[in-house]
Amino acid sequence: MNVANPWKSYRQVATQTASPGQLVLMLYDGALRFLERGLAGFDHEDPAEANMAVHNNFQRALDIVRELNLALNLEQGGEVASTLRRLYDYFDRLIWESDLRKKPDGAREVVRHLTVLRDAWASMLNNQGTVPIENTLVKSVLSPV
Repeated sequence: MNVANPWKSYRQVATQTASPGQLVLMLYDGALRFLERGLAGFDHEDPAEANMAVHNNFQRALDIVRELNLALNLEQGGEVASTLRRLYDYFDRLIWESDLRKKPDGAREVVRHLTVLRDAWASMLNNQGTVPIENTLVKSVLSPV
């Protein structure tokens, strides 16, 4: 008998019912979580365990940053989407270099910048009902799903 994992079911429903803006926030949270786990991997005593923790988590963070980058709508998003594209490309390079060289500095920088982006995005979503421009921004920056 196959027992369903309730946490997995919850996450699946949450992602299927979330708005595009909420999905971006979830992706930011996921990237930050994987980056933090990867950075924690540098503290492992066993080199093989450290390398595996760093590599696997940084790769997951890279996947998320690349998905955020691919979701941008450069035609409708204007300068905001172009700026995000450059930022995501920069994040991609820093995470990749941190993983390759097994040095945490680049990943730490991405965490700092991504935290600012995540908090600004969350603030925008919280104010969405009071400021109509935000809804337009979300729709113009993201490509249609």
